[in-house]
Amino acid sequence: MITRASPPPLSQDGKGLANTHSCTEWTEFTKGEFKLKPFEDRDIDIAIEVCGVCASDLHTINGGWGDAPLPLCVGHEVVGKAVKVGDAVKTIKVGDRVGVGAQIQADLTCANCKADQENYCPNAVDTYGAPYKDGTLSQGGYASHIRAHEYFTFKIPENIESAIAAPMLCAGITVYSPLVRLGAGPGKKVAIVGLGGLGHYAVLWAVALGAEVYVLSHTPAKKDDALKMGAKHFIVTNEEGWEKDLNFTFDFILNTADAMHHFDMKKYFSTLKVMGRFHTVGFGDHPIPTLMAQDFAPNGCYLGASHIGNRPEMLAMLDLASKQNIKSWIEEIPISEKGCGEAVKRVSENDVRFRFVLTKFDDAFGKRS
Repeated sequence: MITRASPPPLSQDGKGLANTHSCTEWTEFTKGEFKLKPFEDRDIDIAIEVCGVCASDLHTINGGWGDAPLPLCVGHEVVGKAVKVGDAVKTIKVGDRVGVGAQIQADLTCANCKADQENYCPNAVDTYGAPYKDGTLSQGGYASHIRAHEYFTFKIPENIESAIAAPMLCAGITVYSPLVRLGAGPGKKVAIVGLGGLGHYAVLWAVALGAEVYVLSHTPAKKDDALKMGAKHFIVTNEEGWEKDLNFTFDFILNTADAMHHFDMKKYFSTLKVMGRFHTVGFGDHPIPTLMAQDFAPNGCYLGASHIGNRPEMLAMLDLASKQNIKSWIEEIPISEKGCGEAVKRVSENDVRFRFVLTKFDDAFGKRS
């Protein structure tokens, strides 16, 4: 849904440019309106400049992850200008260039939030498709404006262009968080499965953190790109016996592909060191393969997953990108009904290198303040 919100300081209503109404017509975007949540003292209104296109947008609007509250404005890789800040906001001022990722609110009082685990808050609100406490539905970034809580709004470093920064706010943090938590760094051998939107960030971050990086891919087509990103090794998993020379090699595997239902998990497990971890952030539309408990026994390995990251990790990731001049590999598409439809369709076909970013919001919505 591409939508236009009327200028937030003036109205609680959103007025729009597009709206997805049916999971069977998920490439169709039309003009629509939405209601903004009531403005509170730690809220920030943002005039959107760019928004990344995430596979989550696709899985939501096409029903792959279940029923969605359509019509819905998706998009959770938002960069824009703060145009209004609440009285209690301390970290952002009007005029700052800021970003919002896949989470827009949490209670900030529970044990998880107090432990910097707010991305696992039981009262978390996703950036789109989730109800606020007053019943208003959160709406995303294919829009003119977004209203976000200060804790989930991040200043963008000056040397990172807006279109480069936007997909870092979901895709980037989704892989950065587990890489750091699992200990990627000098002396570690890390395998990245899949070299798409998530996977290319996983390679860029793991290399920047000092790990020795292997890319595991079902096709050799992206080998040159993987090596340009800094990977030292490229393994084609469609080749018979690909795992034989890799027994007990990896400290952990980070899977970014949403095709685990096709994996022979025992082969992947065999490449892990004793007590190694197979960690996935690639969430597909199908169940993962059936496993027996004894499949984990030969090396005592673990299987796990995670959900985005926390605020300290987001700030650290943006700082790393700024200091090491790390650039997202993106394609830009001007936002429009046609542009949004093209973007989600091509994401579904894996026809992007490696992340789409919707741009030219002023052309679609006019100059905003």
